[in-house]
Amino acid sequence: MNYLDNAALEKPKDDIIKYISEILKNNWCNPNSIYECGLKSKQIINDTKYIISNEINCNPEDIIFCSCGSEANALATVGYIRANSKGTFITSTIEHASILENPYARKIVTVDKDGYFDMNIIESIHDSLVSLQMANSEIGTIQDMKNIVKILHNNNCIVHTDAVAIFGKHKIDVNDLDVDMMTVTGQKIGGILGGAFLYKKKNIKINPIIYGHNTFRGGTPNVMAIASLGAAIKSLDYSSISSANRDYVYNYTIENITDSYLIGASIESGNRLPHNLYMCFKGTEGESLLILLDMNKIQVSTGSACTSGDITPSTTLSAIGMDEHDIHSCIRMTFSGKETQEELDYICKTIKQCVEKLRSFNKQ
Repeated sequence: MNYLDNAALEKPKDDIIKYISEILKNNWCNPNSIYECGLKSKQIINDTKYIISNEINCNPEDIIFCSCGSEANALATVGYIRANSKGTFITSTIEHASILENPYARKIVTVDKDGYFDMNIIESIHDSLVSLQMANSEIGTIQDMKNIVKILHNNNCIVHTDAVAIFGKHKIDVNDLDVDMMTVTGQKIGGILGGAFLYKKKNIKINPIIYGHNTFRGGTPNVMAIASLGAAIKSLDYSSISSANRDYVYNYTIENITDSYLIGASIESGNRLPHNLYMCFKGTEGESLLILLDMNKIQVSTGSACTSGDITPSTTLSAIGMDEHDIHSCIRMTFSGKETQEELDYICKTIKQCVEKLRSFNKQ
């Protein structure tokens, strides 16, 4: 199997799977209880907060665990709106659905053809809650978030960023970034499903969106998912991150497959997620190409993790002004970086064969 959908979910490492299995056997008790095994489960949660706080340079109490990135985004935005009466809620046209479909959101920050935010619009925003993603998981474009946060703070705004796509690919220091709230999920870095967190500055007031005994989030914490999140963060190795495999497939594609082009920030810009390759193959249908590649043991997606399989046009591709016919001719490949040369050559050859096969069908 040649798995190229790591932006949706990265396979958990063997040592993390073993660690979680041990927790299931020995520390399965309710962490909200005060008997011994419950306290041990609670300690796992507290230890994970320390791991995260060391990674992003914050205090452990600034971390709120959630079930997924969508919940963390909702807690940051809806939670803030419920607790405050300050201004409006502003976002961009390329955010995750959990932000875009928020009924409070005003989607006024537009983007150019490569997915970069319009800085003139950002500079015009005042006295608002603003949620802008640090990088787009679909087209791979990375924003200049530090500068954006500085501008918005000068305009008396509160800033939340969705860092799900970029966390683990680039080191993030929330003190240096100075962001007020930030969303991260563990499944993108090798944790199991169900583990995410919201970083929140101590002075930012939010109300729960899930009520219960806990201050910010009701319910029994998912100890296994939280533990896997911590283990995945501990195993991060930024020195090993490389775009070499992505670039190899990109260069082959451009040189050997006619009428194909890259979507999002250019490879040369340095402002693209290192594992992300989103290509348009004119004269094909993205879903058909996905299925044909899957039949050849290559797994890709046609966009973001939450919309693959949905035949409606990608909001991100529409926002960057892509031709409506080309929108349905795209696939996203996101690499682990561990692909062998043999695997890369097979991927290149197979993509070319599949694209040519689909194009020949369309000509009949």
